[in-house]
Formats: sequence, C-alpha cells, structure tokens
Amino acid sequence: MNRRAYLATVCGAGITATAGCSAVAGRRTLSDPHVSVDSPGRKALVFESGGAEVGHLGVDGSVVAGRLELSTEIWHREGTTVDRVRLRVWMPETATESPAKVAVVSPVEGDSSPPPSVALHTPDEALGTVVELSDLDDLADETISTLELLVVPGAAGATALAIDTTIDLAAGGILGRGYTLDGTLHLEYPELDDG
Repeated sequence: MNRRAYLATVCGAGITATAGCSAVAGRRTLSDPHVSVDSPGRKALVFESGGAEVGHLGVDGSVVAGRLELSTEIWHREGTTVDRVRLRVWMPETATESPAKVAVVSPVEGDSSPPPSVALHTPDEALGTVVELSDLDDLADETISTLELLVVPGAAGATALAIDTTIDLAAGGILGRGYTLDGTLHLEYPELDDG
C-alpha cells in the first residue's frame, strides 16, 4: 500500500468535506424585521427566520429636560453569540442642517470580563452618529441591556428618531448559521416639541 497516496486522498477528502460544511453554515442576512410597538417611543425590531425569532433590538425612550434618554435591549436566541453591534442614530427632520448629539451614558459591561470596545463616530456617507460595540467577551452570549444612549436634538421641533441597526450574530458548531440582522427602527417623541 502506498501510504503517501492514501494520506493525500484522505486529507483531500477531509478538506473538501470541511469546505462543504462551511458553505452549509454560511451567514444569512435578515433585513425585513417586523416592528413590535408598545408606544410610539417604545418599540422593537424583531428578526425571524423560519417562523422563529432570531433576535431583536428593543428601545424604550423618554424625554427628560429636552433630551432623549434611551434604554436598549439586544436579545438573540440561544446558540448564537453577538460579534458586533452597529447603531446609526439620527433625527431625520434636522439631520442635514443641525444634527443631534449622541452619547453613551452607561458602562456597557458584562459580569466578569473587561468592558467591550465602544466607538462613536460620524459616518462619511450617511447622517447621524454611529455607535459600535465589538470585543464583547462574556456579553456575547447574553442579552445586552446595559447600553443606554443620550440624544440631544439639534434643533427645536425635531421629534422623530431613527436607529439604523446592524447586529452580527455567530452560531456555534460547524453546521451553525450566522446572521446579520439589518433594519431601521423609527420612534416618535412628541414631548420634545413641548420644550
């Protein structure tokens, strides 16, 4: 028996099988979420695949002294972990002439690991402020409910808020499927017009 030929055949078959498995696993983009509404300022983008919820972004906002205080919740189904969260926060009514100011107002951290990487920046080709979370460590497999945002409108009369959402989820195991959750949440805060 020619051992080298045998090993080359076995290794080639193993590489082909592994490549096929990664193609099966892949990544799927879910970009048609439905919106769950509790009130105009409390909504969630809900992403589903095959009739089952994969994840959601929930936002509960209130107006305090002319600014928005937003609590968020990022949930994902068991067997997935969060790789990265990207939120673009903007107020469409005044975004071009007087953009809103956005800040992260609470520490985003898990129970035992260092806090994740948090970055805020203004995108080159879009309006608003981008908030990005990465290197999530022990937060990656939990519901993330420690991200709170503060939004100061750029001008009087702005009451609409948009949050463009991209959440990258990884799945465990060779046959697991990763997801990119992509959608926009629109919220209304008419109380901003009162002050």
